[in-house]
Amino acid sequence: MSTRPSKTLETFDNPHPERDYTIRIRVPEFTCLCPKTGQPDFATIHIDYVPDEKCVELKALKLYMWSFREEGGFHEAMTNGILADLVAATAPRFMRVTGEWNVRGGIYTNVVVEHRAPDWQPPTPVQLP
Repeated sequence: MSTRPSKTLETFDNPHPERDYTIRIRVPEFTCLCPKTGQPDFATIHIDYVPDEKCVELKALKLYMWSFREEGGFHEAMTNGILADLVAATAPRFMRVTGEWNVRGGIYTNVVVEHRAPDWQPPTPVQLP
């Protein structure tokens, strides 16, 4: 596998497609460029998803995230674009991507975007005594 930035998101077969379970991924070193100034923007990207048939391969995800370092985009566009690419690659039952953006000009920004497959219903949480 390459060790260069790449927009290719590789997947593998979900080992347990018969059940709903959540995969949580945290990418603490995401960087891109401010579209106005060209200055670097930094974020922690959180990915939470319930896979269907495919899961995202983590090294490919790392190289995908690396590919944004020289791209400019607003926080909202970056976060929505990441969700769109991951959904296109994995077709999950549910996915949430949260961009937790570092301070710029004294303002912190969090952008939360979600995808839900049309026929998927979340399971009812179990309440233990």
